[in-house]
Amino acid sequence: MKFPPVEEQMAVIERGIVDLVDRQALQARLELSRTEGRPLRVKFGIDPSSPDIHLGHTVPLRKLRDFQRLGHRVIVLWGTATAMVGDPSGRNKTRPALTREQVEQNKQTYRAQVGAVLDIANIEERENGEWFLRQSFMDCIALASRYTVARMLERDDFQKRYKERQPIAVHEFLYPLLQGWDSVELCCDIEIGGSDQLFNLLVGRDLQAQSNQTPQICLTMPLLEGLDGSQKMSKSLNNSIGVAESASQQFGKLMKVPNELLAKYFLLLTDTPTAVVEPLVQNPLEAKFALAAAIVTGFHGNDAAMAARAEYDRVHQRGGLPDELPEWSPNQDTRRTADGRVALPTGIAAAGLAPSTSDARRLIQGSGVRVDGVVCTDVNAAFGQGTYVVQVGKTRAARWIIRD
Repeated sequence: MKFPPVEEQMAVIERGIVDLVDRQALQARLELSRTEGRPLRVKFGIDPSSPDIHLGHTVPLRKLRDFQRLGHRVIVLWGTATAMVGDPSGRNKTRPALTREQVEQNKQTYRAQVGAVLDIANIEERENGEWFLRQSFMDCIALASRYTVARMLERDDFQKRYKERQPIAVHEFLYPLLQGWDSVELCCDIEIGGSDQLFNLLVGRDLQAQSNQTPQICLTMPLLEGLDGSQKMSKSLNNSIGVAESASQQFGKLMKVPNELLAKYFLLLTDTPTAVVEPLVQNPLEAKFALAAAIVTGFHGNDAAMAARAEYDRVHQRGGLPDELPEWSPNQDTRRTADGRVALPTGIAAAGLAPSTSDARRLIQGSGVRVDGVVCTDVNAAFGQGTYVVQVGKTRAARWIIRD
C-alpha cells in the first residue's frame, strides 16, 4: 500500500492535538510503514458507559478518521470489561459500576452513532472482555504487581482526591492497568484519547515495554467545552449537542456556541483550514452560520443543513414556528382551575417555556405569548380539553395536548 509522505501525514496528525509522546518515534514508524507498505495499528478505547454520544466525543473519532484516510488500521476497542470497572479520569468521586447488560445495550446505540464519523466497515472492532472476562483473580494480582502505588498517585486526579481525603477505591487503581494491558493484547502502534487520558496511555507504553513490545505512541486530543462556554461538554450538564439529534436541533444549538469558542469548534469539529477560520471568526454571526452548516452537513447532508438554516431564519428572524415542536400534557401534579382547565401561566411554567408562573404572567402581560398564533394578554386565560400551540417570544414553543 502507498502512503502519503511523512511530512504530509504529520501535518494531518498534529492538527488540533494536545500531547504527542513521542514525535520522533512517530516519524520513524511512519517512515517504516511506508517502506514496508504496512499500516500502523491505531487504537481508541470506548467504554460504552452511556447510550448516546455528543460532539465532544467526536473529537478523537475525527482524528481516527484522519488515520483511516491516511491508510492506517483503526482499532475501536469496546470496553465491555473496563466499563464495568469505571474510568476514574477527571472524576472527584468513584464512578458507579455498570452491569454487563447495560454495557451491551449502550454499545449498540453508541456503535451506530460512531458510524456517523468513522467508516465502520473498515475498522477492526474488538472487546476487552475477550481477555479480561476469562482471566482468573490471580491474573489480576499478576497485572497489579507490574505497577506501584507511588506511580499511581502521580496521577493528578488521584493526587487531588488523596489530598482532599476523598475516597479512592482499590479497583480504580486497576483501571489504568486494564487500559494499558489492552495495548499489549492488541500490539498497538498508536493510542488516541482525550487529554485527561494521558496517564492511562502512558501506562500502556510501560506495559508494552515490560512485554518486549515497542512502546506505543500516545496522542491526546483537547476536551471540548459545551454551550455554557466553561465546563466540558456533557449531557448531564445540559450543555451538549448530540450526534443523534435532528438537523434543526443541531443547527439551533450551534448558533449558541460562545464567540470565544468558535475557532476551537472549527478546529476540532470541521476540516475548515485555519487560514479560512481566522478572518471568519471576526464576524461571529457569520462564523456560527458557517460552523452550523459544516457540522450539520457532515451528519445529515447538505439538503438537511439548508433546510435547518431556513427554519432557523424563519423562527429567529421572522417569528415563525420551528418544524419540530415539543409536546406537553398536564400530569396529575399539574394544578387546574375549579372547572378542570389549565391556567395559561401554570401551563407555560410546567411546559418549560418560562422559569416560573410569575415570569409567565409578566410575559403574558407584555404581549409575549401567542396561543394558536394569536397574542394573548389575559393572565386569567385557561384551557380545557384540546390541542393548542403556545409560543413564548420568538424561539420557545410547545404543542399542548390537554385531556380530561
